[in-house]
Amino acid sequence: MHVFYDFWTAAVSWLAGHVIVPTLAALHLAAYVLQPREIAQYFLLTAVQVAIIAFVFRPLESLWPAEHWPDRRITVIDRSYTLIKLFGVLPLFTYLVLTPLFGGGSDDDAAGLVSVQGMVPWLGHHQVLLFLVYYAIYDLVYYLIHRLQHGIPWWWALHSLHHSQRQLSCWSNDRDHYLDDLLEALIVAGVSLLIGVSPTDFALLVLSGELLQNLGHTNVRLRFGSVLEKVLVDPRYHRLHHMRVDPDRPQLHACNYAFIFPLWDILFGTALFGEPAHPTGVGDPMVDADNQRGIVAQQLVTLRRFWGAFRRRAGWRYGEVAFNVNYEPVSVKDFDLHELESSHIPLEASSPSTREVELCR
Repeated sequence: MHVFYDFWTAAVSWLAGHVIVPTLAALHLAAYVLQPREIAQYFLLTAVQVAIIAFVFRPLESLWPAEHWPDRRITVIDRSYTLIKLFGVLPLFTYLVLTPLFGGGSDDDAAGLVSVQGMVPWLGHHQVLLFLVYYAIYDLVYYLIHRLQHGIPWWWALHSLHHSQRQLSCWSNDRDHYLDDLLEALIVAGVSLLIGVSPTDFALLVLSGELLQNLGHTNVRLRFGSVLEKVLVDPRYHRLHHMRVDPDRPQLHACNYAFIFPLWDILFGTALFGEPAHPTGVGDPMVDADNQRGIVAQQLVTLRRFWGAFRRRAGWRYGEVAFNVNYEPVSVKDFDLHELESSHIPLEASSPSTREVELCR
């Protein structure tokens, strides 16, 4: 164990000194990022995470799949998304850039404006328990973000890219629009700084949380059992969140928003247990068309959906929507979502006489 620790410390030091520091200097960011070793550690932990996805979760999909696919080609793009996002270190980089704004600069002075340790000093002597408290808050923040991503039409316009994948796999967790990723990272990093999470703890929160989310998206017939499945999100639980609309129960898919702890779904009435697996994806043809595009095209079209919703009043009205051919959000209360999915034909644009006044006018 001591040999492993020495090896890890040496690897972090080498990467920080020979790669991270020169890169930050070249980008003129050295004055703003005070913890190059934290970034180096993040890179190494990310490499471990990718290895687990590739050599553990991916083989499980072949051995014990929840869904059998004759062709996995549309999952390849999600692997690219994963590598770009994880090695782009967006969450940790956002945290480190925001740190000076909150007066932090090292693990010792990551006190936070609303410090958990300050409110409960006893936790400072029980680091494992303190980390679990951080983890619970971290997951609650993500749960609330996730509800907003589905409820606010302009945010759903971004998040819908994640849900458009019909072959949900171990690589699908990071299939996101980069603006959506940025909004998440800013909120989560900001809350973490407010409550006093150190850079090391934040890196562990993000990476372990990501790994559990990768497992949650894995195409594998795995349940944690009737008790443990109510403690930790398993693949079957999260797969139900990605289900396509059920014509007999049109609101069934509005469930299981939690990423790590089902507790939040249970408390807020959005938990669904015991349901058999459903096909995944979305019913809106405008969003489902993402599966025919590459990364650049997906990013651009998703941005058009976002702008089409963001600049209209309908884009700020909480509720589930689909998008017409002009990227206007239309409430699902105004049409049959299952019939729309069956038709494979996007909603027609509203007429000029009935179209809502745009916010930018």
